[in-house]
Amino acid sequence: MKILALIPARGGSKRLPNKNLLPLGGKPLITWSIETAKDIPEIVDILVSTDCEKIASVAKTAGACVPWLRPSHLATDTASSIDVCMHGLDWYLENREKVDGLLLLQPTSPFRTRETIKKAMKIFSKYPNSAVVSFSAAESHPYWCFRPTEGKMIPFLSDAFSLETRSQDLPEAYVINGSLYLSSPDYLKTHLSFFGADVKPIFIDNRTESIDIDTQWDFFIATSVLSSRN
Repeated sequence: MKILALIPARGGSKRLPNKNLLPLGGKPLITWSIETAKDIPEIVDILVSTDCEKIASVAKTAGACVPWLRPSHLATDTASSIDVCMHGLDWYLENREKVDGLLLLQPTSPFRTRETIKKAMKIFSKYPNSAVVSFSAAESHPYWCFRPTEGKMIPFLSDAFSLETRSQDLPEAYVINGSLYLSSPDYLKTHLSFFGADVKPIFIDNRTESIDIDTQWDFFIATSVLSSRN
């Protein structure tokens, strides 16, 4: 099985400026994902898609493939992840070699492990016509969420449980944690999404591994985790 790992790393970020290069544990944030993907036999290449020369330089030094800078129309706030994936995948299939799957690794999940990636690949090998996406337990259960409507707070779900319901009696609820997405080129071309008719989950129970850095608070949590380890 041949898998292409793709790491999207746009230079601009409004909520956390320059986040992909922020130093975490003595190395740029993007380096964590590159190093995790290394030395996994099924991964034939680690392709970084970026519009930033500095990110490209750091990624190359870390051992990733950065053959071009991302086109400007894919470097805006409105550019979708799937468009970035298809751009990188199409280039690789045309200029390098055919692959069985595309593994999207967002650099904002630095604590994802090789073991999790290998588990996802094992699931994918059994269901090559599906997509594998990582999930974590929801911190706030949707049955206990509300929305403001005309000055009142209305349950977000119409069949919401009573607020007196014990948390252990609520049905399980999971959220996409952004750690990894894996599917075949044909699946992506058909659905233009990792979320087609059949998505296989990989559950990440470790809260540290599920950390997704998009804000200054997220980065503070990540640095605090590393400090506690040390």
